Amino acid sequence: MDKRELTRIEGNLRSKYLEMPEEIYRAKGLVIMGRRIKSVIFTTDIAIIRSCNADAVLAVYPFTPQQIISQSIINVAPMPVFVGVGGGITNGIRSAMIAKDSEGDGAWGVVVNAPVTNENIKLIANVVDIPVIATVIHESVDIQARLDAGVSILNVSAAARTPEVVRKIREKFPKVPIIATGGPTPETILATIEAGADCISYTPPSTAEIFADIMKSYREQEDVSLPAEDQVTILDAMENI
Repeated sequence: MDKRELTRIEGNLRSKYLEMPEEIYRAKGLVIMGRRIKSVIFTTDIAIIRSCNADAVLAVYPFTPQQIISQSIINVAPMPVFVGVGGGITNGIRSAMIAKDSEGDGAWGVVVNAPVTNENIKLIANVVDIPVIATVIHESVDIQARLDAGVSILNVSAAARTPEVVRKIREKFPKVPIIATGGPTPETILATIEAGADCISYTPPSTAEIFADIMKSYREQEDVSLPAEDQVTILDAMENI
């Protein structure tokens, strides 16, 4: 096996971006419509989406799904997007309509959160030709019923118990595709992969946290103001553009 260090090529203006933890690449990955996906970033922040190296986006948020939000994220994202379309307070025909609209806008998958009925999942699965992803928050969920209703992928989100839940699902369903939250450390990510997750979802720091770290480094630098004569030269050059 080639042990050489991975070559990285970056631009000066794009040198600061959010990298997925290296441990995620130990996952087997999922092949969805011909594209292999190992890392999924869990965010709706378009600045982070445009500035990370994740393989896909999990765009789920704690409000009633709105087509304009999903459409905006899909248009901005340079990678596939899985959008939330229902569960909780949003169910029935409305969630099916949002799912159909999301597919038309270019979503690669639709996500239903818990709680959601299997009847609602069937309704969604009947109107889209992209994967239906069901969120699983504990092992007591009837996985077979979810699969029979039309779910293609499970999204396990059980906080600190995620590896345990993934392991229990994998024992009964060795071939079902599983996305799972990797947790905050390399150790928790590896534990989730070893439990049987095919793909890892990663929750990034907030824009405010990233900004705070960057500003801290800027404050520690010396003043880099240009001399007055250089500033004049730059202004002259800009006028000629």
